[in-house]
Amino acid sequence: MVMKASVDDDDSGWELSMPEKMEKSNTNWVDITQDFEEACRELKLGELLHDKLFGLEAMSAIEMMDPKMDAGMIGNQVNRKVLNFEQAIKDGTIKIKDLTLPELIGIMDTCFCCLITWLEGHSLAQTVFTCLYIHNPDFIEDPAMKAFALGILKICDIAREKVNKAAVFEEEDFQSMTYGFKMANSVTDLRVTGMLKDVEDDMQRRVKSTRSRQGEERDPEVELEHQQCLAVFSRVKFTRVLLTVLIAFTKKETSAVAEAQKLMVQAADLLSAIHNSLHHGIQAQNDTTKGDHPIMMGFEPLVNQRLLPPTFPRYAKIIKREEMVNYFARLIDRIKTVCEVVNLTNLHCILDFFCEFSEQSPCVLSRSLLQTTFLVDNKKVFGTHLMQDMVKDALRSFVSPPVLSPKCYLYNNHQAKDCIDSFVTHCVRPFCSLIQIHGHNRARQRDKLGHILEEFATLQDEAEKVDAALHTMLLKQEPQRQHLACLGTWVLYHNLRIMIQYLLSGFELELYSMHEYYYIYWYLSEFLYAWLMSTLSRADGSQMAEERIMEEQQKGRSSKKTKKKKKVRPLSREITMSQAYQNMCAGMFKTMVAFDMDGKVRKPKFELDSEQVRYEHRFAPFNSVMTPPPVHYLQFKEMSDLNKYSPPPQSPELYVAASKHFQQAKMILENIPNPDHEVNRILKVAKPNFVVMKLLAGGHKKESKVPPEFDFSAHKYFPVVKLV
Repeated sequence: MVMKASVDDDDSGWELSMPEKMEKSNTNWVDITQDFEEACRELKLGELLHDKLFGLEAMSAIEMMDPKMDAGMIGNQVNRKVLNFEQAIKDGTIKIKDLTLPELIGIMDTCFCCLITWLEGHSLAQTVFTCLYIHNPDFIEDPAMKAFALGILKICDIAREKVNKAAVFEEEDFQSMTYGFKMANSVTDLRVTGMLKDVEDDMQRRVKSTRSRQGEERDPEVELEHQQCLAVFSRVKFTRVLLTVLIAFTKKETSAVAEAQKLMVQAADLLSAIHNSLHHGIQAQNDTTKGDHPIMMGFEPLVNQRLLPPTFPRYAKIIKREEMVNYFARLIDRIKTVCEVVNLTNLHCILDFFCEFSEQSPCVLSRSLLQTTFLVDNKKVFGTHLMQDMVKDALRSFVSPPVLSPKCYLYNNHQAKDCIDSFVTHCVRPFCSLIQIHGHNRARQRDKLGHILEEFATLQDEAEKVDAALHTMLLKQEPQRQHLACLGTWVLYHNLRIMIQYLLSGFELELYSMHEYYYIYWYLSEFLYAWLMSTLSRADGSQMAEERIMEEQQKGRSSKKTKKKKKVRPLSREITMSQAYQNMCAGMFKTMVAFDMDGKVRKPKFELDSEQVRYEHRFAPFNSVMTPPPVHYLQFKEMSDLNKYSPPPQSPELYVAASKHFQQAKMILENIPNPDHEVNRILKVAKPNFVVMKLLAGGHKKESKVPPEFDFSAHKYFPVVKLV
């Protein structure tokens, strides 16, 4: 390490390497390596990081002029003049009429790439508006280019409106600023789709006129023109269909969703033609600028440089054309999935749908479309159902509370009606918030789930009070019926689901260290899943009790004997799945304790914190919940202490116990009729883990202190244990 002792006034030598600079005669360099290392030895751990001068300004200074962090640096590295749309037209560097087919194809493809890059979180100024044609389509005389430019503007405008309305994006997901650009607001949506259809029809005529006829010798030039016309036709039609789909989603009627679904099938059919004709478009030249931004006719990556904020925006890397087609294919699949939500009627099914959709980590546009389809402007579910009615239906299907049964005295009692209506109204906001949380990206969801527990804790308290009041009223009129823990059981079920999801998402987001696994899996198996199963069993019992009363009432009215059919319990599958999850968590807990005993778990040397601090941090959001009560660290240590057994189990016994849990999970899952993807994914973990635990119990690699590998590729919450 060298340091310049005397500073000269001249700025020459910026391009010189360090040895060349040192050789310059007018500079006195001193080697400070040894002094620097000695000074470092005196510092305590973390001392350098806590220097009060090393703040935000210092960090900004480091980022300044770094091309990866400072988008403004690219402007200093080009030798050409940066022109806007009007200047480029005057200069003759851009064509506004008579564009050739390859030019149209190339510009359209690059525009699609810019559109996708914007949807992935970059700003409009660095993506879509680097296309000069988009700045002012009124100047364009070429009908195909003009219609396409207006179509892209409309797609951006409606997408932006949808994302803003759904409000499930964060700064890393989406940039909604338009930088003062006109978003073609002077032209109606119908006019733009009409213009695109006119171009489409014109191209279709050219495709037909250049088509080969039977027995006719093919002219290569005509064949090329045919392929190029087909390429432009496919792109223009795709733009029109995508725009029409987004327009359909702005309508309040559910029939519009069915229309969007049909259009998505059309869009998917066009993608192979777009993919096969990518090579027909003009290609970008990257020789005039450093970086990856395409430079081709109609595009200027630096045109909006002065519009960017003074903070250092990310450098926007525009995606490749080949990736563009794959992205659109995935987007179409996601929008098709979004359309399916309107077929669901039960609130629990809708919640599960949102959870499953979110697991695919969908893009911000499809997440927003799902949100706005679920709860339309008038705050009704799918624009037709009141959320209060959805909550009542969910309660009926889960616990069958007597207060919602038409045959019960409470059903027509005004006081009871007011009680339940008030409770249901209070449920609306937390449940709408919970559904909205599932629209956020996966990392943000976890944080928000921790916060919403407070709202559900308040709801739990209210549910228990309403239950008690209704039970007192019911006992006076129908002593054979109970209203204890009906509403409370239902809210507790959702509370537990949120808590379980909060903990499990930590594995997906790779937040936990290996030495923390054991207490996370313990909390899940011994506590949360145990509570969940008892809650589900209680709900099942409430349903059966209500059904028995209904049957007795029916018998009293009808003298005919009815054949009893064995009824499938509505909650049986969920109870079974919870048992499987509990066994998987218990198996992982015992595996981790055994690994720790064998010295296979690397633990950090706690200096600035301790295991207790980490434990309390991991479960901090649960402190706001009264039921189930949080398990504090000392309670956990006491409950999980193996010394309370006589004799305390050793690692081989723990491996055997873990293998039994994995085997039990495997048996439970294999008996489930019509297994879904989730069942198959867990089986892919349970089977190999059962075998590995058997090997370890037999003393395999007993002496090795090498930590095992945990492979989360088969399932994001339960790893396959691999011995190294």
